[in-house]
Amino acid sequence: MSGERELKVRVKARSGRSASSRAWLERQLNDPYVARAKREGLRSRAAFKLTEIDDKHRLLKPGAKVVDLGAAPGGWSQVAAKRVRAGAGGGRVVAIDLLAMDPLPGVECLQLDFLDPDAPERLKALLGGLADVVLTDMAANATGHRATDHLKIMGLAEAAAEFAREVLKPGGVFLA
Repeated sequence: MSGERELKVRVKARSGRSASSRAWLERQLNDPYVARAKREGLRSRAAFKLTEIDDKHRLLKPGAKVVDLGAAPGGWSQVAAKRVRAGAGGGRVVAIDLLAMDPLPGVECLQLDFLDPDAPERLKALLGGLADVVLTDMAANATGHRATDHLKIMGLAEAAAEFAREVLKPGGVFLA
């Protein structure tokens, strides 16, 4: 036995929970990456995605200044902080989100709308200059209508790319 959950968890129907909410909850409860993230003390399964990308492309270098847009709950920020050696005299990680985020070692959390016209200047002032890397794995709240959801996600990615143009050093990295 590999230690992974082998029995499928089923969520009981109950008033107040839609069929789509019940299906999402079942997927979460049965997802091996969610279970692994929990075991390893990671905030989200998305941490494995960034780890895999960085293992292949080496984007997060020790000493780098990293910005994580739409950071909550903080899985990507956790990986970035470890890889740039934030908080140990090495790099810096700034996590930006509309939602409040629990503190993370080596990560400065800003509850801020990156679309705010003052956001780039506030970030540059906090960093004391330009960033080396801007990351984002954010997604808009889903409506359930595929075409609409796609447009909302692409709009956020384009807005994040514009933000990155304002805060990245020449030759910096943008990952969405």
